[in-house]
Amino acid sequence: MKRPWVIYEDGVEREQPNEQAQIAAIVASMGRVQQAVFDRHRHALRDAHAKSHGILKGVLEVRKDLPDELAQGIFAAGRVYDLVARLSSAPGDIHPDGVRSLKGMALKVMGVDGTGTQDFLMVNLPVLPFGDVAAYLAFQEEAEKRVLRKEAPPVLLPEVAHAAAAVFEAVGHRVRTLEALGATANHLLGETFHTMAALRYGRYVAKLSLAPGSDNVKQLAGQAVDDKTGDSVYRDLVVAFFRREAAEYELRVQLCVDLERMPVEDASVEWPTEMSPFLTLGTVRFPVQDAYSSARQVYGDEVLSFNPWQCVEEHRPLGSIMRSRRAAYEASSRFRHERNVQPQVEPQDAAQIPD
Repeated sequence: MKRPWVIYEDGVEREQPNEQAQIAAIVASMGRVQQAVFDRHRHALRDAHAKSHGILKGVLEVRKDLPDELAQGIFAAGRVYDLVARLSSAPGDIHPDGVRSLKGMALKVMGVDGTGTQDFLMVNLPVLPFGDVAAYLAFQEEAEKRVLRKEAPPVLLPEVAHAAAAVFEAVGHRVRTLEALGATANHLLGETFHTMAALRYGRYVAKLSLAPGSDNVKQLAGQAVDDKTGDSVYRDLVVAFFRREAAEYELRVQLCVDLERMPVEDASVEWPTEMSPFLTLGTVRFPVQDAYSSARQVYGDEVLSFNPWQCVEEHRPLGSIMRSRRAAYEASSRFRHERNVQPQVEPQDAAQIPD
């Protein structure tokens, strides 16, 4: 199947007006929030996705029959990699699970030629409600105000969706839907996760997603969860599942075919699948395991870092949101590791991940 794939070149990205100053302001605001959360807990947390629900060891098996346009970067046909995944909730603080938020799955692919690891950070939403660095700064400033007032962060529904939408509208950015600012209470393992923003895909430009593959997790898609029954409902579900069952997910790619309708610099725009459908790259397999042993939890929360810029050049993040994340994630990880006196380690194989 031949399509007019957009070829990656320098002109694909365009720096936004006042971008560097806005990135500096985002990093400074995140630092103040992290300090406030540290003062509250006497322990440093991630500035986002602080609460984990499971740390999973697995493998990525790349398809052996990939066509040339898909066999890019680390996705050489037939490659097999160890990986570790961290399931989480979006806020940069620890809340009961009944405080609803977007959910994430971060993948660290190990044994990668050149860099050793390749990170893919995904959330159960195909877009970012704030699509570029200016909207991201407005969102972050609103988040900082709420944290300092010890209120819920503005990624939740229904309490703050309208207020957050007004913030974005004031700086000239639309919010795709109110649902994009919150989440439903569904089984975490049935979700489909997305990189949301674009990345380089070898010679091309793409977004990635991870979707349930085996029947047992497909059956969990849209399954309602009573998240008011405890503070750690999602963790308990993940642990119970992997105590008795394995799971498979499909790692998929959507190649860009039109930079106008599938923009790189505005991550709030969903790329139409009728123009370019998701294509399967390989299978992520998670065996039966203890998904949240004490050693595993400490390693996943305290030692590991996930950063979209921990990457090979062939899968470099694209767009102003992703460019802002380079400095933001580095500063957040440095603060957390220094305050908690923990080493910052890039594991090279599954044997380094505690059982």
